[in-house]
Amino acid sequence: MRSFGIVRAVPRTVRLLAFGSFLNGVVSFTFVYLFIYLTGPRGLTVPQAGVIAGVGGIGLVAGNFTGGWFGDHYGHRRMLLTGSLVSGTALATLPVLPVAAMYGVLPLAQYAAGVVRAANAALVAVSVPEGGRRQSFALVRAGSNAAFAVGPPLGALIAAHFSYDWLFVADGLGTLLFAGYASMVLPAHGTAHNRPVREPGAPGLWRELRARPAVLVLLAAILCVDLVYRQQYSTLPVFLSEHGHSAQFYGWLLSVNGGLILLLELPAAHALRRRAPLSIVGTGLLLVGLGYAVLIPGSGALFAVTMMASLTAGEILYKTTATAYVADQAPAHAQGRFQSLYAGASISGQVLAPPIGGALYAAAPGLLWPACAVLAGGAGAAVLAVRRLRGPVREVVPAPAPERQAQPG
Repeated sequence: MRSFGIVRAVPRTVRLLAFGSFLNGVVSFTFVYLFIYLTGPRGLTVPQAGVIAGVGGIGLVAGNFTGGWFGDHYGHRRMLLTGSLVSGTALATLPVLPVAAMYGVLPLAQYAAGVVRAANAALVAVSVPEGGRRQSFALVRAGSNAAFAVGPPLGALIAAHFSYDWLFVADGLGTLLFAGYASMVLPAHGTAHNRPVREPGAPGLWRELRARPAVLVLLAAILCVDLVYRQQYSTLPVFLSEHGHSAQFYGWLLSVNGGLILLLELPAAHALRRRAPLSIVGTGLLLVGLGYAVLIPGSGALFAVTMMASLTAGEILYKTTATAYVADQAPAHAQGRFQSLYAGASISGQVLAPPIGGALYAAAPGLLWPACAVLAGGAGAAVLAVRRLRGPVREVVPAPAPERQAQPG
């Protein structure tokens, strides 16, 4: 009941976006099975599949990093709809395209998906008053996490009973339906959802960032930590397998991680909403480092479970809070670009973590977890230290106030 009350306190626009993200996320399972599809039904070699998957990942990161610029200039609603239409169409047609075309179409689809992700974050930011955004971002993440719990098993059923081709068709059609849903729930005229903020003579992005040194440090910290955080999807399963743990054990660890985040992240964001954000983020990053440090002395089940518990606690603390902090610090005319920088940094590990972590693990297996612990720990310490910097923009800590507030439009 308490969680339901927290959801009710979030602006209606954000609740609708969270529900749309859930519906779209349920059928967004192609990235999970992409490599299997390329090396199986498509008959590609592992190196060929790696190249296609890699350029697709680069497209996704690029879309996250640049999508906010389009939103600031043309409207976030417009970019959400455009990106969804492009991504959905490209994915739905992918099964009938020749392999050569996939080298261009898949990165395009992923780039458009990155633009959608950045636009979605910016839409949340402009729909919620400054200082009250943590619960809203937590709710949207809850929708995505719930979808991820449903999507991969559903995708496996579709692949088993029909074919892998239908995964892309379903993903594409689901994205197109999301575009239709968003066009109905987001007002088309006269709101911050679609109206670019034009301030003649406003400072450029780099100047705005230099005026906010804490944001720069935070973005660098998130970039480093995402490289560490996503080792759980690349080198961690290899490590566990080499030390006698089954694939089922690894899947169970991920399930516990997802379940705890789904249950605890929204209540935690609400409970900590009046705490200084950089303190929460710094603590979360330290917990991520601590999680990987747990693997240094041993590889038993207890070490693995403790590692995942620490990683989960860190994720609950830092991800939502950092997203809201960047939104609170952004000037109105650059809200999309600020969110885009954060979105890009927060997903960069998807491209960087497998090759860097894999290379280090192959060359010196004993150094990987200490390196992860040091990198995440250093990032957390930097965020905690940056609180002392004096600058024109201070941390926004919401004062006690009614939680239900009017959103634009």
